[in-house]
Amino acid sequence: MRIATFNIENLDEGVTPDLATRFKILKPQLKRINADILCLQEVHGQERHGRPRELIALSELIADTPYAGFYIAYTETSADEAYDKRNLVTLSRYPIGASRQILNEYIDTLQYRRTSAIPKETEAKAVRWQRPILYTRLDLPDGPLHVINIHLKSRIPSPVPGQKEGFGYRSVNGWAEGYFISSMKRVGQALEVRCLLEELFDQDAEARIIVCGDFNAEPGQVPVETIAGRIENTGNPKLAPRQLVPCSHTLPEQLRYTHIHEGQRNLLDHMMMSRPLLAYYQGAEIHNEVLHDESIAFASDSKYPESDHAPFVVTLDL
Repeated sequence: MRIATFNIENLDEGVTPDLATRFKILKPQLKRINADILCLQEVHGQERHGRPRELIALSELIADTPYAGFYIAYTETSADEAYDKRNLVTLSRYPIGASRQILNEYIDTLQYRRTSAIPKETEAKAVRWQRPILYTRLDLPDGPLHVINIHLKSRIPSPVPGQKEGFGYRSVNGWAEGYFISSMKRVGQALEVRCLLEELFDQDAEARIIVCGDFNAEPGQVPVETIAGRIENTGNPKLAPRQLVPCSHTLPEQLRYTHIHEGQRNLLDHMMMSRPLLAYYQGAEIHNEVLHDESIAFASDSKYPESDHAPFVVTLDL
């Protein structure tokens, strides 16, 4: 069994390069991934002929691939249609027994007063997560497999009223506070993932779980540590069965990256599994051979049809 995560990045119509150009690059990538379970991030939705918003671009991308016949789960708005931007999608060869999305379900909406706002804020405002968590339970012949697909908040600063001036900021404080708010959202989402994990372990101490997606955080940073729940952090050996194991640990260090920014190779996309699932683990691979530096002057969506994230694939003997 092959399970993969891939931030496919802004799969949408009406942009440059167009979908036809992007498909020529993305189709071979998807075929090479050859996944039985494929978790995607940043899949945009489209509207046509007055119908509810759907994942039309994705359907066209996978139309002539094995994924076309897969079961599918994806994030939806309260109107039961795909989000306009950045949907999470899980495609599975195996039947999906249950699916739900989690958004401020375990963690209440935060309240925060922005100190650098212009005009000055006198009351705290709501700080909400920007994207839900997508949970699916796959019904395998020998029992369920729990798949958690996530896309945590990026490091881009959240808006602070009056502080943005074109592409820049009026003050360092305004930028720093926006960065802080984004960090709160990212860590809050990670905590909500851990709350879901605890619920699954409460129901079944031997639960087979895999968490994958774009964490927008590197190993050792708070969101990654929160979801992993390492015994080194809890200091309690009895909690060891609830620890998740990063699949990147079995890769050579020089290959552990899914993103390049200003020449720095970063591991922002992760796959972690519960210890019971680790018994079936065979290995991992990251398809980063042609990954470009997304920060260089000419690196923009108008120049590069591929994603600026690399697919991450693990193999299990299930």
